Amino acid sequence: MDEYLSVNAQGGEVSRSQFIKTTYLYLGGAIVAFALLSFVLHLSGFGVVMLKFISASKFAWLAILGGFMVVGWLATSMADKAESNMAQLTALGIYVIAEACIFSPMFTLASVAVPGAITAAVFATALLMGGLTWTAMSSTKDFSFLGGMLRTGGLIALGAIVASIILGFSLGIWFSALMILFAAGCILYDTSNIIRHYPTDRPAGAALHLFASVALMLWYVLRFIMQLAGED
Repeated sequence: MDEYLSVNAQGGEVSRSQFIKTTYLYLGGAIVAFALLSFVLHLSGFGVVMLKFISASKFAWLAILGGFMVVGWLATSMADKAESNMAQLTALGIYVIAEACIFSPMFTLASVAVPGAITAAVFATALLMGGLTWTAMSSTKDFSFLGGMLRTGGLIALGAIVASIILGFSLGIWFSALMILFAAGCILYDTSNIIRHYPTDRPAGAALHLFASVALMLWYVLRFIMQLAGED
């Protein structure tokens, strides 16, 4: 993969293999930062406050979801377009903070209702992430063809989530299972892009995309485990 070179913002050449190493270094840093921030938010009682806010109105969660989508879009756009590495890292940091905030009520509920669920979800997500990464990196297949299907599936899933909030029905355990499969497709797609297509001068941007897919998988793995235990 060293034969694939591109020019970075400082005018130097970056090999594809070095880009991949840097991307996963940033991803590891983002995951550690997410874990630490989530722990701090849990200790501060932020998750409890969020749960009370969400329970006050069915449209509160819709507002939070909308705000998160805007932040996610802005951070992703910034990481993909910014030329400086610092700007890309800033976008990654903003996204990590947003994810920690939106996970906070879920972690709070899981820690009380289903003790051990968070640990199990993290372990399962790590195993799935490892298997999917190995599949993408060891295969000669380019998984970028998944892009169109994932965009369509994402819109359908978003529509189902919004409808469930507005109309007040629950998305069952099978929806969580389907979303885990969707997240797996996202990880394959992102990893394949990192290996073959993503500009090598934007490792923080690539890490942001992959972190978003891993966080999505963690969310629905945790939700799946909670639903198995009778908590939604």
